[in-house]
Formats: sequence, structure tokens, C-alpha cells
Amino acid sequence: MTSNQVLAARYELTGHLARGGMADVFTAKDTLLGRQVAIKILHSQFSSDQAFVKRFRREAQAAANLSHPNIVSIYDWGESDQTYFIVMELVDGRSLRDVLKSEGALLPRRAVEIAAEVATALGVAHQGGLVHRDIKPGNILLTRTGAVKVTDFGIARAWDDSSELTKTGAVIGTATYFSPEQAQGVAADERSDLYSLGVVLYEMLTGRAPFQGDTPVAVAYQHVSTEAPFPSSLNPDVPAEVDQVVMRAMHKDPNHRHQTAEELRRDLVRGLEGPDHLASEAPTRIIDRTMAAAASGRGTGSRPAVQRPSQLPFILTAMGLLFTLGLGVFLLFQILDRGSAAAADQLVAVPNVAGMSEQDALATLQQQQLLVNTQREPSATVDDGRVIRTDPPAALQVSTDSTVIVYVSTGRELFEIPALVGQTQELADQIIKAQGFQVGGITLRPDTTQPAGVVLEQSPTAGVLLAVGTPINLVVSKGPEQIVLADYTGKRQFDAAFDLGKLGLTYEVEFEISEEVPQGFVIRTDPVPGTLLAPGTLVKVIVSDGPPVSTVPNLAGMSVEQAQLTVSDAGFVFRIAAEKKLTDNPNLVGLVVEQFPGPGAAVAPNTVVQVYLGELAPPPTEG
Repeated sequence: MTSNQVLAARYELTGHLARGGMADVFTAKDTLLGRQVAIKILHSQFSSDQAFVKRFRREAQAAANLSHPNIVSIYDWGESDQTYFIVMELVDGRSLRDVLKSEGALLPRRAVEIAAEVATALGVAHQGGLVHRDIKPGNILLTRTGAVKVTDFGIARAWDDSSELTKTGAVIGTATYFSPEQAQGVAADERSDLYSLGVVLYEMLTGRAPFQGDTPVAVAYQHVSTEAPFPSSLNPDVPAEVDQVVMRAMHKDPNHRHQTAEELRRDLVRGLEGPDHLASEAPTRIIDRTMAAAASGRGTGSRPAVQRPSQLPFILTAMGLLFTLGLGVFLLFQILDRGSAAAADQLVAVPNVAGMSEQDALATLQQQQLLVNTQREPSATVDDGRVIRTDPPAALQVSTDSTVIVYVSTGRELFEIPALVGQTQELADQIIKAQGFQVGGITLRPDTTQPAGVVLEQSPTAGVLLAVGTPINLVVSKGPEQIVLADYTGKRQFDAAFDLGKLGLTYEVEFEISEEVPQGFVIRTDPVPGTLLAPGTLVKVIVSDGPPVSTVPNLAGMSVEQAQLTVSDAGFVFRIAAEKKLTDNPNLVGLVVEQFPGPGAAVAPNTVVQVYLGELAPPPTEG
């Protein structure tokens, strides 16, 4: 392919962007819509593999239905002169591969931000039933504004199933990011994409891939059998919490990784906020010997073990303080014993210490020669560490040797936030109120996975300990977003299909003979225009296959009357040509010797069939 070449009479190639293992990428101008696009043109060896082409077309159509700011849009696909191509959004920026090659390791925060946006794109694709299978820096694009876009969704599946994988070296450049199951030939799923993203994040944090080798086979073997060193062992700036997220994403066993892209994205964001926010610790977590060794500092590349400081000075100091305190208590009791007889009949009013700090209340009561027994309990009105009440109560007259119980607040009693996601809004309201919490804000959001009225998200999340009366905010599904079906009657088939795909609707084309609508244009749709549809709804597009055609009969040797009757019966218009055709056969004089269109031609009804009658040729003159 060269610049200025035009594909499908529409896309004018303007420059060459890149060459990959399965395609070349060009910049191009869409002459129909007047916009700049990127076109990926398959190499010739794939174009000759019909099974691959069929699969490629199916996957390209599925990927075209993905619509998200973090996913490169696919506009069109087609074939021109045995060359297959995909038309995509042209991204103004660089690939992550080029950035890593020129800049090396990224700052941990920027690396995590990029990985989180890639995880968002993967979550959208996985919900749509698409597994990428080839997440790598070359398929991650960074715009000039800093946005992240993932490309080649769905195309890797056609590549994985192609016979080209049997050729030597076909996996060079991608084995670096293979999941262990892909390296072993096991079917990839969503968790395989998360492993590959973990490898990409590892490379962003450290400037190098976790596994390296002289051949793709050597690298693939390490994915299956070797534990990578912690990223922080290569880059001390990587937080320990991010270390945990990366190593969990790269776990050899898919069951021990994050199970969804959204779970990985949350851990990436929380990993930068510190250990108190990290959500990836499952209630029951299985840690194999290698991970345990790494955590203790004995594994390859793990954090070096830190020697604990000696506790002896602390122990000696504590023993000295205890001895001093014991001596003071002993002397105090001696003094009290000596004065107990004199004070036996002395009464004092219990001071009001409610609202005081524990220390101030203790000092106030001791000044009145009262003994103190401290007990703690939660309170919704008194702050933590402050006195709630005393027993005996304030102002009551007691002897100076009496014991006063001081109740100190531990703050508001905390209860576990209930799990509400998946419940109906009505039931969620009942649960919230029954457990002493309040219903907070309600946000309605379109959703294709849950029917209207079902809780999609909650804040605070389930399991968090909070005080009674805390408001719980809910995001509730309002069902699939409704799309008004436009009127495509009289529009070209391609334009209608492109518009339906952009709206998130699926379509199926049926052809029908029509004398009124030109071939290739829409006759009608099912459902009819104006119908409200949910995303993903199938729309049948009935397209004109042109007017009906009939076969011209053979009129040779017929008389004018016979020929006219035969032509009329076939639905055509009969016409006798003014000129005649010479014939040597006297039996054909005045009969049909030639016709146009010829016998067997497929033409539309009412087509003119013109006949030529025979005329005897003059005898040759003798010379």
C-alpha cells in the first residue's frame, strides 16, 4: 500500500504510521465524512486465510460496539482488491511502548493512573463479552492531553485462532505479556487480561519486563514457573501497597488474582492511598510458599528483612515506672489507713464530672477522697474519652471512702454497613432503617445488566464500621437507556449500519426485490422508526436488491407474430429493427434471425427486446 491510494472508493491513505506482526497502520482521510482516521491493513498471508478473515470480521464488528473514552473506536471494516482493513479513531499521541522506550520507568502514581484507566477499558470490554488477549504497551495509547486509550479489542482472538500461530516466531513481541494459561495453550479469559495488565504495570514501575529471555519460549516458561521479584526491589519509590496489587495481578493461578477488572482498578487507586485503604485482602487469602517467602524477605527479589531494634531499654524503663508507681500506691494506702478512723463519718457530695476528660474527672473525685472505678461504654452524645455519668450520681452524699464508678465514653457505637448491591431499592431502604442507618442520596443510572430499581452501588461500602444514623447513598438502576430508532428509509445500507452501531444497537440485513427503491438502499426497518429500544437490541434492516429480473427467450426462426406474442408473455416490450440482416437461407426470409438482448439474458421487466428479420442475400456475381 502507498500514500494517495484509495480504499473502497472512500478512504484516501495519507501516510504510514507503523508496522506490526499482522498489519500495517496508515493515516487516511475519510472522504465521505471529511475526517482523519487510522486504517489497519492486514498482511497478505492473513487475507488468504478465509477462516481467519471470517473470524476477523466477526470480532471487528463486536469490537465496534464498544463505546468508551478509554477505548479506541472502530468505525468500519471492509475489503478492497483482496485486502482487508479496519477503520479506527486516529489518536493524537504516542503508544506506551514508545514512552517506555524513550523515558524508562514512570513515576509510580502516573503508572498506577495509566493502569487504572486500562482496567476501566477492560471492564467495559469484559462486560460486553470481549477478552482482549493481547494487552501490551504497544496496544495502549497516550494522548497529548494525558488520556489513555486501549486499541485492538477483539482482534487478538482472531489472531489466537489463526493457523499463523504455528509458524516459527509468530509470537515474538507478545510472549513478554502472556499469562501463564496462554503460555500453556489454555483458553484465555478476563483474568488473563488482568495478568497481562499486571506485567505492563510492572514494566511501567521498573522500566523492564518481569521476565526476559533469548527466545519467546524461554520467556513463556518463566511466566509459568518463575516468581518475579517485587517491583520495589528494582525501584525503591514503589509503595509496598502497589507491590501487593502488582503481585496479586501476576499470580500464576487465575483464582488467586483479581477476579474482575473493576476490582483491580479499585485496588490500584487505593494502593496509592496507603494500607488502610487497600481492598485487595480477601477474607480468606491463600498464600503459597513462594509468596510467603517473598513477604518474609527470603524470596527472590523481595524486600530485605529489617532487623528489629532491641526491646531491652523499653523493658527496663517500664519496670522502673511500675516500681515507682507501686511505691507511691503503698505510701498512699499507709496515709489513708492512718486517717481512716477520723474520716469514717465524713460525708461529701459526689462532684459532677460529666463531660470532663477521664484524667480531670479522676483528679476531681480524688480531691474529695473518693475511690474511682472506671468503666467504658459507647455513647451517641458524649465524645470519646469524656465522662458520661457516675454511680452514685452527682450531688449524692457519700462517705469519703466510697467508690464511685465513672462511665467513660468510647464514642458512638459502630455497626457494620449492610451489603445492599443487588437488592431492590425498596428492600435496601428497609434494611438500612432496620439496622439504624439513614437512607442518603439516591442516584439513578442507566444499566444494561440490572433491571430498573436494583441497587448498583452503595456508599459507604458494605462491611465498613460506622455509627448508627450514618446516611447510606445508593446508585440505583433505571434499566437500559432507551434509544429512539431513527427513520433510515431511502438511506444507503452502510450509512444505516454505521449509525446503528454507533448507537449501540445490533443489526441484521435482509435483501428484498424492489422496483421503487434503488439497489443498496434501505426499504424499511423492523422495528419501525420511533420505537424506543434498549442498547444491544437487534434491528432488521431490509435493503433493496433492485427490481426483479427475467430471462429473455430465444426468438430465432420465429415469425413476427410468434416473436411478438412470446416477448409480451415474458413481460418485455417487442420492437422490430428497421434494418434487416442478410441470410443465405431462403427459409429465414421474413423471420427472426437476430435479437438484442440475446437469448438467456437476465433483464428487468418491460425491457425492450429488438428483433432483426432475415433478408435473402443477393447471389455472388461472376467475375
